[in-house]
Amino acid sequence: MSLPLLLFFIQFLSPSLQQFPRPCTTPDVLRSKRCCPVWPGDGSVCGSLSGRGFCQDVTVSDLPNGPQYPHSGLDDREQWPLVFYNQTCQCAGNYMGFDCGECKFGYFGANCGERRESVRKNIFQLSVSERQRFISYLNLAKTTVSPDYMIVTGVYSQMNNGSTPMFTNISVYDLFVWMHYYVSRDALLGGPGNVWADIDFAHESAAFLPWHRVYLLFWEHEIRKLTGDFNFTIPYWDWRDAQDCQVCTDELMGARSPLNPNLISPSSVFSSWKVICSQPEDYNQREVLCDGSPEGPLLRNPGNHDPNRVPRLPTSADVESVLSLTEYETGLMDRSANMSFRNALEGFASPETGLAVTGQSLMHNSLHVFMNGSMSSVQGSANDPIFLLHHAFIDRDFETFQLNTFELKYILERFVQEFLTPYLEQAQQIWRWLLAAGLLGAAVAGIIATIITVACRRRLKRRKSSAYGERQPLLNSSEEEGSTSYQTTL
Repeated sequence: MSLPLLLFFIQFLSPSLQQFPRPCTTPDVLRSKRCCPVWPGDGSVCGSLSGRGFCQDVTVSDLPNGPQYPHSGLDDREQWPLVFYNQTCQCAGNYMGFDCGECKFGYFGANCGERRESVRKNIFQLSVSERQRFISYLNLAKTTVSPDYMIVTGVYSQMNNGSTPMFTNISVYDLFVWMHYYVSRDALLGGPGNVWADIDFAHESAAFLPWHRVYLLFWEHEIRKLTGDFNFTIPYWDWRDAQDCQVCTDELMGARSPLNPNLISPSSVFSSWKVICSQPEDYNQREVLCDGSPEGPLLRNPGNHDPNRVPRLPTSADVESVLSLTEYETGLMDRSANMSFRNALEGFASPETGLAVTGQSLMHNSLHVFMNGSMSSVQGSANDPIFLLHHAFIDRDFETFQLNTFELKYILERFVQEFLTPYLEQAQQIWRWLLAAGLLGAAVAGIIATIITVACRRRLKRRKSSAYGERQPLLNSSEEEGSTSYQTTL
């Protein structure tokens, strides 16, 4: 699948983040299936009085599921979010959020009219104060209950048509751990242990990169709200050619504990963190969902993994080889795809050949296995803050691929839309003045051209009478006319 076609689908079938706004977890809302909260800014539903948005029916894709998931109507995540809500706020312009009270990614200001780019930095290029600030933000998010979102602790069929909600509070950081779990968890088909494991809405498919991009943007957005630091961005770890875990120091993500190689050093704040959503087999057996309860310390033992599965970390040459692939997605668009940029970057295909491989974890996947701990489980991998640094670098590679393969017409369309359109609109308003100025300029140019022509003819007559007359003109008349026209046009 080409990148422009992929972006078309992403535009209309944007990756969804399974989240539950706090105002939409009440029995009344669940029974009505209408998640259209009032925006406090003007007291109207979806901020409609301020033109921010309106409540409308949810529209979802009617495309069939892939062959990897042969079931229908058994999982709450199918045709998200229709099982829970069939009406939500549709935001206008640059507004977003469950009540249209926030700005889209990249926009700021009271009316979301200020466009501002955010730049992610290499974590080793941060100053000491910037590193400390980043770690303090992580810990603040880990210990602060999200004021806007809750997590669901049961499937909808257990909620008596919404009359008995099953939701609980969650910290800002753990909200994202839970979302990563929820999007990748197995499907519960009914009965103890009766699950469908071959399902994942954010991995092993075309959605891998765009879903994680929105995930990171939303993560940055929530940290900015929490801290008031609207310049915050997630730093990345450039792990190319790394021989070990370069960020596993007490100044960064925590060194190895001298008492237990599977734990974090007591000198790091991360040694006190508790993980959630790390026991998928137990959830499946008990036919329950992760409820956000603490399940033990953060685990990490980098490098002590199966070397047959991950012989080494990716090199610069590996990254360049993957970036040389020109097709974003191919074939069945899963882990068997050959010559697929997504599949190679995710780590299911060889970076050298682009062909799908089995029995090895490469590129993105290799870092997860290499960490040999909480980050090595797909559903609970976001417990480790290294997850953020790692995926910020994966997103950087995705951005590089887009810049390398983006067709010119899409670049031109964006240029016209963002840069020329405002000036064209202004020109439409002053076209009469522009026309008058153009006519006046043409008249002046004509007078000047006449004067120059007459002068040149007189000079030419004098040259012909000279003893040193030119036998070949320096510029043919046709070239001279063309040059004059070019200069006049310019």
